[in-house]
Amino acid sequence: MKTMREIGITILIAIAIFASVKVTVQGYEVQHFCMLPGIEDGDLVMVDKVSYFFSDPERGEVIIFWPPAQIKSEVPFIKRVIALPGETVEVKDNKVFINGIPIEEEYVKEPPHYIMQAKKIPRDEYFVLGDNRNSSNDSHSWGTVPRDNIIGKAWFTYWPPERWGLVEHYDYPELAIIG
Repeated sequence: MKTMREIGITILIAIAIFASVKVTVQGYEVQHFCMLPGIEDGDLVMVDKVSYFFSDPERGEVIIFWPPAQIKSEVPFIKRVIALPGETVEVKDNKVFINGIPIEEEYVKEPPHYIMQAKKIPRDEYFVLGDNRNSSNDSHSWGTVPRDNIIGKAWFTYWPPERWGLVEHYDYPELAIIG
């Protein structure tokens, strides 16, 4: 009887650990080349699903999310948060502007070779772009991401082993006056 109880307790502990891990972190396989040069097609990224229970996404963070309803996809997307609710974003002259201020983006593969008219970001929505600006299916073409669609923050790349490391999130000191 004692052995059965110990086995039962061990099974319950294992289930509790599994459930807590499933709620807090998740693996994600990157699809396509939208986040080059930092994150590559096929990379496996660990996603922190807990952070956004306590705070909202911040500019410069790489997030995993379900695309808006008009985009048909069976897999979540990965992109960088560029503009926050209430801000105005525009793309012109090979730069991204937030509230009229050009942002420095050292992490992009190349500057955007497209123009996007100024858009005000609605409440509880986020404007996201891939780091591979000219080869990314993102907010510049289909609009903003609702807060409820966000799964979590990309935390670190764990596969392949030679690419193991933290996912870089960026600050934009030129925008310090906005926040």
